[in-house]
Amino acid sequence: MMNIQKPALRKTLIGTLLTSMLFAAGAVTNLAEAKVTFRVYSSLTADDNSAHYIWFKRLQSNIEKDPQLKDEIKLNYFPNAMLGKEADATQQVRIGAINMMISGTSIWATLVPEIGVLDLGYLFKDWNQVGKSLDGKAGKELSDLMLKKANVVVIDYAYNLGARNIYTKKVVEKPEDLKNLKIRVLPVPNFIATINHMGAVSIPMPGGEVYSSLQMGVIDGLEHDSATVLANKFYEIAKNATLTQHIYNPIMIAMNKNSFEQIPEKLRPGFMAAAREATEYERLQSYKIEEKAVEQLKGLGMVFREVDRNVLRADVKPVWDEFLAKYPNMKTVVDEVTAAE
Repeated sequence: MMNIQKPALRKTLIGTLLTSMLFAAGAVTNLAEAKVTFRVYSSLTADDNSAHYIWFKRLQSNIEKDPQLKDEIKLNYFPNAMLGKEADATQQVRIGAINMMISGTSIWATLVPEIGVLDLGYLFKDWNQVGKSLDGKAGKELSDLMLKKANVVVIDYAYNLGARNIYTKKVVEKPEDLKNLKIRVLPVPNFIATINHMGAVSIPMPGGEVYSSLQMGVIDGLEHDSATVLANKFYEIAKNATLTQHIYNPIMIAMNKNSFEQIPEKLRPGFMAAAREATEYERLQSYKIEEKAVEQLKGLGMVFREVDRNVLRADVKPVWDEFLAKYPNMKTVVDEVTAAE
């Protein structure tokens, strides 16, 4: 009787083993199809004073509302430079330790110097020109360069919360009044060169040092957007705003190439559509936030003055010439931006 049962037992064991193997194979397949989780970097706060967060929050909402995406893609947001300094974060995105980064385009010039073309003073006249250019050939050319040299997929280009103007303790009514004023700038080559050619003296320093430096007279003013001036209370000391509108610095949403490829191919069009809608939404919000910030600053005693931007535009032309002599392949980008006026 025992001999009769052995073959049956053997079949049962083999069947169980095969079932286990098939289950394991199925588990591997399910694991491959499971949701992907991405770490998203920002150096700014997680509130509506941050263009980064406005864009991110909208993307997250779009993903959660999409039945195909909501169970497949999860985004973890790390604001306030929690994952390190911006310059270090670009390297982390390049190798994939950080999956996605929302930042101004300027910081990427540390890896891809040609991206500095977007920091040329008076390259853009307004945000509409920024959008037309970066949604068109100029944006594609720069995105291709980012993929080739930094291993990142540019998801899209958004807007910062306004043009960059100059805010000073003393009144500036004409271009000559900028002469020798010490102006804080981002530590970015074309920002520094632009302010110097406008007649002022560039003082690169971290944002956290600006308020005390204004108080102590280390600097006479700064260049930034109105929303940032409001949020950081720089208006308490620098009460004069000169509408130089010298730089329209866009935002880049950059994603590690391998991370992007973790998104199942069939879901990528939906993900990119969700990102595009977030960009369109954020761009609209940037206009509203800038207008509101200007009105609030006026209410707090800041005086806004126009200045002859044509004079300043001519003053910074040598910065263009020097940059294009060093990176002649960027002339096509400059031409495409100019054509997008």
